[in-house]
Amino acid sequence: MLPATALLALAMVPGLLSPVAAAENPAPAAAKAPRPADLVILQEWLTREGPQSIGVYGVKVDPLRSDNRSVQVWQEKVDRVTIATDKIRCSTSGPMRVTGTTNRLIVRELNPGGPITKTNRLDHLIWWAVCVPAQTGKDPATLGALARSLGYSGQLIEREEVLVAPRR
Repeated sequence: MLPATALLALAMVPGLLSPVAAAENPAPAAAKAPRPADLVILQEWLTREGPQSIGVYGVKVDPLRSDNRSVQVWQEKVDRVTIATDKIRCSTSGPMRVTGTTNRLIVRELNPGGPITKTNRLDHLIWWAVCVPAQTGKDPATLGALARSLGYSGQLIEREEVLVAPRR
C-alpha cells in the first residue's frame, strides 16, 4: 500500500486519478495536428498501438529543374504526426526519392514500371503521387505499361544509399 504522501502526489498528476482532470487534458491522439486540405493518404494500416497512415501534400516544382519536386510526407501515428520534406526526381533517366531523418540522408534510385516489393512500395506510391498525380493511390505494380508509355524503361537498377551525418 502506498503512503498518504505518495497518494497525494499521484492525485496532483493531471488525469491520473481524476476523470474530470483527464477530460481537461486530452490524450496526445486527440491533440494531433489537423490534416492539410491537400493531403492525399497513400497507405493506412492497423498496428497494435492503433491506426497509422502516411500521405503526401504540398507538392512544389523546382523552379530551376522542372523534373525535380519537393513534397511534404505526412506520417500519422496514434500519438503523433511527423512531417518530412522529401525531394523527388521525375526524370526518365534517373527517377529517385531523397528522404531521411535528422542524422541520415537516404537516396533511393527508383525504377518506375519495374518490380514492386514490400521494400520499395512506399517509395513508388510517393513517386507516382508526385510525378504522375493522376495515378495517385493506384497500385504501382499495375502501372508498368503506363510507365513505359511515359518513357521509363522499367529496366533501371534500384539502389539505396544512406549518408550518415557526423556527430557534433
